[in-house]
Amino acid sequence: MKKKLGKFALIFPFLLWMVLLIVVPLFLIAYYAFTTSDGNVLHFTFDNFKSFIRPNFIKVLIRSLKLSLFATVICLFAGYPVALILSGNAFKKKALLLVLLLAPMWMNFILRTYAWLTILSEKGVLNSLLEAAGFNTRSFLGNEKAVVFGMVYNLLPYMILPIYTSISKIPHSLIEASYDLGSSSYGCFKRVILPLSLPGILSGITLVFVPGVTTFVISDYLGRGKVPLIGNIIEQQFSSGIEWGFGAAISIIVMFVVILCMRIINKFTDEPEVTLL
Repeated sequence: MKKKLGKFALIFPFLLWMVLLIVVPLFLIAYYAFTTSDGNVLHFTFDNFKSFIRPNFIKVLIRSLKLSLFATVICLFAGYPVALILSGNAFKKKALLLVLLLAPMWMNFILRTYAWLTILSEKGVLNSLLEAAGFNTRSFLGNEKAVVFGMVYNLLPYMILPIYTSISKIPHSLIEASYDLGSSSYGCFKRVILPLSLPGILSGITLVFVPGVTTFVISDYLGRGKVPLIGNIIEQQFSSGIEWGFGAAISIIVMFVVILCMRIINKFTDEPEVTLL
């Protein structure tokens, strides 16, 4: 009995944290999404979900998934080589490189995005340099490319760190055994490193794709309001203080769509296999 109480005491803070920060918010979202008020009377309804089934909202959701997917792919192909290099022995001061990688994350997310707004704006630093060099200035903001760039800049470290952790945990004896059995560098990477780093890849994809779908700050600043994402629609419903039910319904729809996407991705990384020959 004492052992059970001791185990419960250890997990109680975690359970309390989960209930307060996950279960209660999800309950409140579901409450607003499935109810409507008629005076002082609450009614169960699906009207909030039906209101979402419109071409303009579906288009925004598809755009959000598309841009987030583009940003995730770019982060994966840009971040994996960085994680692979950092996990090797080529650099003696890897701790310093990791600090430089994490340094932008210590700054506020909005401030990081706003900094690029001052660089890429019509009268920003980049256009001033182009004008000084004799080139024509151009608008770098207000389009999908700018939004994807903002996602990649802000979320790239979240792709690198999980992959770096996974590769660092690979036993060096497996890599040596691969070379001893005649594998080339490419063969060792394909048969040993890549399969064992798949959990880190999946974690990185999750940490990049999910925030990318639901972001609204990046599309507000770098998209100049011309590239609205589903996060902008949700934010508008709650900031107005009127359409909380509709905003909650969109949140649930996005949550299930993201879960479905991650389930599909997870099928490719369920059981990584390592073959030395």
